[in-house]
Amino acid sequence: MSSARRSVVAPGASLEKLAGGFDFTEGPTCDAAGNVFFTDQPNDRILKWNATGGLSTFLQPAGRANGMYFDREGHLIACADEKNELWSIDPGGAINVLVCEYEGKRLNGPNDVWVRPDGAIYFTDPFYQRSWWTHETMPQDGQHVYFLSADRRRLVRVAEDLEKPNGIIGTPDGKTLFVADIAAGMTYRYDIAADGTLTLKTLAANLGSDGMTLDNEGNLYLTGDGVSVFDGAGQLIERILVPDERWTANVSFGGRDRHMLFITATTGLYGIMTRMTAANAAK
Repeated sequence: MSSARRSVVAPGASLEKLAGGFDFTEGPTCDAAGNVFFTDQPNDRILKWNATGGLSTFLQPAGRANGMYFDREGHLIACADEKNELWSIDPGGAINVLVCEYEGKRLNGPNDVWVRPDGAIYFTDPFYQRSWWTHETMPQDGQHVYFLSADRRRLVRVAEDLEKPNGIIGTPDGKTLFVADIAAGMTYRYDIAADGTLTLKTLAANLGSDGMTLDNEGNLYLTGDGVSVFDGAGQLIERILVPDERWTANVSFGGRDRHMLFITATTGLYGIMTRMTAANAAK
């Protein structure tokens, strides 16, 4: 990091372990009140870290939920790969299956998801063999990115040229989408067309990622080995290490003022205060 550039971390802040004892944490996302929901996938549960302190179980069983994101109505959109589905979960825990197949075949296993400001959804569909599946072959003919229209009537593939798309996030104006190709070790930027399709693919960072988020200055936070922060020009500007964990799966800003970066890192949930806030904040 250049000595002339200020750290994204708040002055004097350090990494905190907020909760532990999990088997594999994923999918952190923040609701309108600043509460952060995340998954412990092997234990089939969605947990809630309350912005005022405290941890509780929101839903169990939870369809082996993985990546998640809140929509504008306060529904939790979850990649439920127990049965290769995409769910919408209302605040009371009632489940609505949005998607379970494409062109008559099961999805591979929705992995990560972003909801556009108008309610349309983008999600990645890589293939990771799960112990709870009875099948061992990939249902689809490749690993792709999908778009589900806001009225939930149109499901289309929008990226078919990636090896294994994983993390995904978009900008708050709904005009740009970032997708990590974890197998290729690259993260790409796309322009979003009016019909939801993607155009003008460019390299956003020379690094793949499991999950990702954006801050209010347009910096991109990628996971895997700690958290790597890239600016809008694709330059690595900071590394946030999580030394006690073997893998950082995902990140999200949360808390009442959205200044805390939450990190799901295998067995624990971690947080670090930053100077930044979330680019996408639930309202």
